Amino acid sequence: MSRMLEEIRQQPEALARTLSAEMRSVERFRRRLEKQRPRWIVLVARGTSDNAATFGRYLLEITTGIPVSLAAPSVTTLYDAHLDYRDTLVVAISQSGESTDINMVLERARARGALTLGITNERASSLATLAEHTFLVRAGKERSVAATKTYTGQMLVFYLLAHALGGGVKRADLERVPEAVEAALGLEDEVNALSERYTYMRNAVVVGRGLNYANALEFALKLMETCYVVAERFSSADFLHGPIAFVEARFPVFAFAPPGPTWTSISQTLEKLHNLHAEIITVTDAGNPEAAAKATRVIRLPRRVKEVLTPIPYIVPAQLFAASLAAQKGLDPDRPRTLSKVTQTI
Repeated sequence: MSRMLEEIRQQPEALARTLSAEMRSVERFRRRLEKQRPRWIVLVARGTSDNAATFGRYLLEITTGIPVSLAAPSVTTLYDAHLDYRDTLVVAISQSGESTDINMVLERARARGALTLGITNERASSLATLAEHTFLVRAGKERSVAATKTYTGQMLVFYLLAHALGGGVKRADLERVPEAVEAALGLEDEVNALSERYTYMRNAVVVGRGLNYANALEFALKLMETCYVVAERFSSADFLHGPIAFVEARFPVFAFAPPGPTWTSISQTLEKLHNLHAEIITVTDAGNPEAAAKATRVIRLPRRVKEVLTPIPYIVPAQLFAASLAAQKGLDPDRPRTLSKVTQTI
């Protein structure tokens, strides 16, 4: 069994541990924010952490009303631009805390007036030292190159940040997330059997919308780095603005399809794909029975989940699929070719 699969299975405990251990830091940070609420938030990350940041952008804007931007690190590291970060909260997200460009952006932002927060899995990392405040992802050591438990841990920490910013995210709701992830893990045998159908898949598309758009980015990344599948990823809205033209009969399209505000958009996309006779695989839950009517295959979480809480449990069957498909292809998801656990770029 791969370490990737082992770490996917560790997520309920890792999430519960993070939630329990970080509440004191979250409440302390909440009191700090009450004295001076930021007018802007800037998130800086790379790779899987950048996908978590995309989720954070949606969540924070939806729940707090504060405009959020994703930083382009090269603006600082290559162009040496001098940005005014007054009244801004800059949040750096890094599994290892040792990404050179992320840390450089955070350091420069702090020097130029930003309030800084680090989100990392490593307490003793450079990021934790540079940031004024740190929220730890308590996932334990992640040994597989393919990040799984740190991704969901970072997403959970964004819920905690939304709570600290007065975003109406309730701890009681967050305490249900590990249980929802446990239920998603119960789909492992079903997902493993499904993955056999796609053993020879070379190309795919993944779509999502809103809070689950980040999961489209992350699932496609996992297919690329662990299964060597060329996986394009889109917002369902952007997908209809052009890329859908390359879809033909039996082309595999994976879609995150929760009930709620994004369903109408996702449903319209699935309808068009159905008319093109595409191979449609949806990830949904018991609260959206309509999703099955427009899909070739359905991965359905057994319990209804509040739409705002769907991203963490919804990514779990996608992680399982990538780990299973890698095994079907005879690949090692823990050691993708040319990749290492810590990637340092400027």
